[in-house]
Amino acid sequence: MRLLQTAFAVLAIPVMAALVVTGGRAIKGHDSTIAVDRIDPDALADPGAETPPEEPATSAIPAPAAPQPAVHSRAIDPETVAPPELSDQELERVEPRAPLSDLALAGPPKPPKTKMPGDWNGTKLFQPVAAAAGLIESKGYAVAVSGVDVVKADETCGDEGKSWACGARARTAFRAFLRGRAVACTVPPEGDRDTISAECHIGNQDIGQWLVENGWARAAQGGPYVEAENKARAARKGIFGPAPKLDGLPALPAASGPAPEAPDSILPAEGGDVTPPTDQPAPAQ
Repeated sequence: MRLLQTAFAVLAIPVMAALVVTGGRAIKGHDSTIAVDRIDPDALADPGAETPPEEPATSAIPAPAAPQPAVHSRAIDPETVAPPELSDQELERVEPRAPLSDLALAGPPKPPKTKMPGDWNGTKLFQPVAAAAGLIESKGYAVAVSGVDVVKADETCGDEGKSWACGARARTAFRAFLRGRAVACTVPPEGDRDTISAECHIGNQDIGQWLVENGWARAAQGGPYVEAENKARAARKGIFGPAPKLDGLPALPAASGPAPEAPDSILPAEGGDVTPPTDQPAPAQ
């Protein structure tokens, strides 16, 4: 039995060797590239030396260089560049240099002038009413023309011992001058219940100037129309003149005799007969 096992083992050795050779040829036919390791000659010379570790493939790329500080063209020495210190006694004040242009001589900008609402110099007051000579009412405004003393409507003036209603006459003349034309006065856009003193114009004509120079108002003390009042007084115009003559007015109709008295009653007295009018028939019995 032992002999058979020995013989079988001897025969199996050549068979296994043949199988190994056949398998190696098959693998060689499929793999056409054979990698050959490079042998380091130093390692062959000294087999006992340690092999250094292999470097990675990216080690061939150089690392970026660190930024270098900027190099100045020349070194600066503060002691050489800075001016030397001077004492107060060596300083001398000089006049400033002339400006480069006229713009440097210009002062600060002035604030814009506030423009009154409405037309060129004030608010338009339509259909004005002359409450007195120098007093205008319109659109909720009561405007006293500035620079004049308003002549009240109930004022009276004297002339040669006679008094006459110069206030009513001045108001009538002022109303005839206005004639319902629009008046421009320097008043705010909203009306006020109080009387406002303001300059007023009709077109380019100053209303205060017209009132004083025609004698229908007195100039305020220190106002712009004092000279115009002096001329009106010298010429005896308006309230400074004589009373108006009423000779040309028609006389009042003369009173006739006394009117007949009306009867107390149109009915006849008791017991009297009623006489029907002749133009009407008598009533039927």
